[in-house]
Formats: sequence, C-alpha cells, structure tokens
Amino acid sequence: MDSHAGVQKLYHLSHLSGIARKCYRRQPEDRPAGVSEAQTQAYAAMTDSSPSTTQPRWLVTGTSGRVGRMLRRHWQAEPPPCVLIVQSRRPGEGLEWDLLTGPLPDGAGPLDCLIAFAGVTPGPGADLSVNIALAEATLSAAHAAGIPRVLVTSSSAVYGAPAGDGPLDEDSPLRPVNAYGHAKLAMEAACAPWRDRGLEVCCLRIGNVAGADVLLLNGRTASPEAPLRIDRFADGAGPLRTYIGPETLAGVTVALARHPNPLPDVVNIGTPRPVAMANLATAAGMSWCWQEAPPTAIQRITLDLSRLESLYSFAPADSEPAEMIRQWHDTRDPA
Repeated sequence: MDSHAGVQKLYHLSHLSGIARKCYRRQPEDRPAGVSEAQTQAYAAMTDSSPSTTQPRWLVTGTSGRVGRMLRRHWQAEPPPCVLIVQSRRPGEGLEWDLLTGPLPDGAGPLDCLIAFAGVTPGPGADLSVNIALAEATLSAAHAAGIPRVLVTSSSAVYGAPAGDGPLDEDSPLRPVNAYGHAKLAMEAACAPWRDRGLEVCCLRIGNVAGADVLLLNGRTASPEAPLRIDRFADGAGPLRTYIGPETLAGVTVALARHPNPLPDVVNIGTPRPVAMANLATAAGMSWCWQEAPPTAIQRITLDLSRLESLYSFAPADSEPAEMIRQWHDTRDPA
C-alpha cells in the first residue's frame, strides 16, 4: 500500500489525533510530486519541535460562501479529527475576523493549519482582484502567527482552454481565458514570496464542485416547459468535466490539512473519473434537452488527479454522478 494512502485510511479508521503535526523523513523518490528536498527539510524544522500529543487546531475562512457553507454543514454532521475554528465577519458566528481590515485575533490561539476558502467568485459587479488581497492578508496573518501550513483555494480556471483532449496536470501551461482565471493566477503568484519566508502554502486548483457549479444551479429552476439545455457535440455526446462532491472535498481538505509530509505548491482537486454533465443532470432528476454546441464550446476540460491520488485515497463511488448529487442534497442550503 502506498504510504500516502495509508495515512488517509488512518483518518477513516481511527481518527488519530496529532498526526497533522508529525513529520517523518522520506527518501527523495517517495516525496509527492512538486515537493523539493528543501521544502521537506523546512517543514521538518517547523514541526519536529512541536508537540504531537494534542489534537490539531485548524482555522477555516470563507464558510459563508457557497462551497464553504456545504463543507461547514458536513463538518457539523461529521466533525473532523481536529479543533475546527470557523472565521466569520459577523459577531457570534465563530472567530470574528475581517481579513482585510485587521490582524488575526489573539483569541485564535495556536494553530496548525489555516484553510482559506474565502474568495470572490464571478458575478455582476464582483471585484475579482479582492482574491489577491485576501490571499495576501491570509498569508501575512499565518506567517505572523507561526501557522506552518496554509491551504489556499485556487481554481482550474487558471489553465484556460486545453490544447488537446488530454487531462491538465499541475505543470500544464497556464493560459486563463476569463477574468476569474486571471485573478486566481495572480493570487497564486502572490503566494510564492511567502514560501520563501518559510510558510508552507498549497494552492488547491479546484474543478467543479457539485452544487456550486453553473449546471446544477441553473438546473434547479428547469422544468419540462423550460428544460436545462446542454451542448451536444459532433460525436453525439455532451461536455465532460472534472467534478467533486462537497463531502468528498471536505475529506480531501481534511487529509491535506493533516498530512504528515510537506505538500506540493499546487494540487489539482477533483475526483479521478471525469463526469458527463448530461449524466449529472439526469442523476439530479432535472429536466434537460440537447442543443447544438456552438463552435467556441469545448467538449472536454478535465484534470489529471495523479498528484492528489498520491495524497488521498478515493472511494470508487466518489466519481459517480449519483453520489455527487446525494452529497449536494445532504449539504445544500435548506429550501
């Protein structure tokens, strides 16, 4: 068994506490892709002297957003093996902290990981450049507080349109085609100087999250009289995309937050098997119909998940549309 998979199974079987702070030496050939020897040594120096007998403490930001709300509901139902502190800009809903106006409050206490889901998504009037400012504020606060690890949510939008039909890995060219992709790419660039200062920063290039994606959000109002329209291409099939269910995303986030070795600078996030969008709409019971794909439409945009699979063990059902829909239904906003 791969040692990374073994770590993930420990999470499922025993919820051992303290594993997030343990760091063991590995041979260079065993390090995850994208992790240098210098990063391994730097992370070991930060963690070897830290106590590993207490439960790890994590701070998560952005739980009022669409994805963050789903993760928070899942973690409320199935608490992760940590002390989970939720940031909020409103009093009484967690650790009160406005990232852009003040430092991390002293009341946060010592933290092992900062999980940054705070961000601005595309929409009318959205200032996407705020994503860069949020990342800077998050990393500055983490560095000042001595938090060794930060997970920053990026997006697969940084890749833009693929050159071919193959999956995009973390070393693929970055050619964003929209403002959101450009903002997330600039955000990733803003993370680099903090790594030079000794902070471990892992950018999560997330694909489509079931329930926070355009397809399922638009499909909620579909009816037989006004069905959801899905592009059909020359081969008779529709779009193929990399998806992940919110509960699976929560599990991946936990596994990365508590992983005992240094993480790569970037990791693609999704499930291993791409999903046909028509199958997802069918699994959700939505009324839909085909429309001829315009010349500018791209049929296949998928991610290579090899790097993530070296860090997390997926269940076969995680890639199934029906399971993604179940996860969405179990974590979505009340009607």
